[in-house]
Amino acid sequence: MPASIQIIDPSDNAIVALRPLAAGETVGGVTLVTDVGAKHKFAATALPAGSAVRMYGTIAGRTTRDVAKGEVLTRENTTHSVALPELRSERAVWSAPDVSRWKGRTFDGFRRVDGRCGTANYWIVLPMVFCENRNVDVMREALTKGLGYAVTTPYAEFVAELADAHRTGAALDAIPLPASAGTRRVFPNVDGVKFLSHAMGCGGTRDDARALCGLLAGYIAHPNVAGATVLSLGCENAQTAQLREELARRMPDGTKPVLFFEQQKSAGERQLLESALRETFRGIAAANELRREPCPLSELVLGLKCGGSDGFSGISANPALGHANDLLCALGGSGVLCEFPELCGAEQWLCDRCETAPLATKFLTLMDRYDRRAREVGSGFEMNPSPGNIRDGLITDAMKSLGAARKSGTAPVVDVLDYPEPVTRRSGVTLLCTPGNDVEATTALTGSGCNLIVFTTGLGTPTGNPVCPVVKMSTNSELAARMPDIVDFDAGAIIRGEESIAETGARLLDHLIEVASGRATTAAARLGQDDFLPWRRGVSL
Repeated sequence: MPASIQIIDPSDNAIVALRPLAAGETVGGVTLVTDVGAKHKFAATALPAGSAVRMYGTIAGRTTRDVAKGEVLTRENTTHSVALPELRSERAVWSAPDVSRWKGRTFDGFRRVDGRCGTANYWIVLPMVFCENRNVDVMREALTKGLGYAVTTPYAEFVAELADAHRTGAALDAIPLPASAGTRRVFPNVDGVKFLSHAMGCGGTRDDARALCGLLAGYIAHPNVAGATVLSLGCENAQTAQLREELARRMPDGTKPVLFFEQQKSAGERQLLESALRETFRGIAAANELRREPCPLSELVLGLKCGGSDGFSGISANPALGHANDLLCALGGSGVLCEFPELCGAEQWLCDRCETAPLATKFLTLMDRYDRRAREVGSGFEMNPSPGNIRDGLITDAMKSLGAARKSGTAPVVDVLDYPEPVTRRSGVTLLCTPGNDVEATTALTGSGCNLIVFTTGLGTPTGNPVCPVVKMSTNSELAARMPDIVDFDAGAIIRGEESIAETGARLLDHLIEVASGRATTAAARLGQDDFLPWRRGVSL
């Protein structure tokens, strides 16, 4: 019979309900004095006002009034509170998991000239400034339709049929939604042409312009990218010279074709677009000569992200992803944990895992700087949980953060990066400073070099990325059944007691190898969900 509750750590005084519980029920030796919804928490003991609420073996909140034993914890009786981190001389010792099952395993990837391996093969088109978005859109329409990459949907045909019915007086409810029609690609070995339109490049700070150039350089140098077409106006803050400097840092040998076109030096829009389309076509044709080949699992750089989180995120999908990441790190690969506003309360756990004290210091410095910026505009990390998070049991930022950090597993932290620095260390976890915002974070993970992302969710999200596969992992089976069009992998068996965290994590790694090899397609890719949102270094939680 499935369990009704979960106590995450023996020292916890907040217990998670795995199903709806009614007042008067006795579970785990505690008689409930209030109803407790699934995913929510209740007090294991009486908690006087000001008491620490403990989850994951640490402080996850503090009571604002007396809370009875067996009473549900809510925003009305509990507030955000965390234990202050400290730098310790001793470092955590990692017990790597047994990876004999995957020894010798490979994925079928695209090996670049610099030796890195991609999980896909794309050409990208990007503007240096928002002024060029219209020209990018023209190229998007021409290339996606002309080369067979357009994502076909039935909706335009559906609306046309509704219009015909309206004109003839027929019943609109009788018109069915037609099926989508497929297209045939001209270049079968190129997964697509992707377009990175954005609203930056001028009018902001010079730091924003430099960060944008670093992010765009990360996409051009990305192992999933064969080459790029860059459109500039000419007078913008984000100059192509800056982009070239950032490219030299990430791709010093210049082994990838990058085509530059400046509108203010062209003889007009027609000449600009004709040249850009002609040369881009040649580049894509050359990229089509590449073929997938066996690549070691150590070449996988796994982005670790969660969004639309619920009260099950920290006990099913996130720790299962953490175990898959531990397996990958033990095989020489790496995981990248982002979303610094959602690590508030988990600092001590992460600091203790840092390989060196300077890494821990850098992490705490970035966290403090981020939080101070938020407070300067009247916010703070404690304001991170969304209404959906709160409704589904994550009532403090610390509760959310402690569960979110479990995506990283237990592997050592080998590097700490500020946005948009590139990942260079392997066989461990890299901490990357990004917002919690889903699209800003996935955009940043890819720009820093992740060639695969797992995105855990309890409420559902369609988030994807133009060049990096984003695997959506549900925390509960109800979500997976309700939204199969956006969910790729279900961790609900953990909640039902049918599978352990380790078993689900191992199954996830096997699925990721299939995605990395191009044998499994993500839901986001099928939907054409190409989300790209650079981060302005202001306050974004």
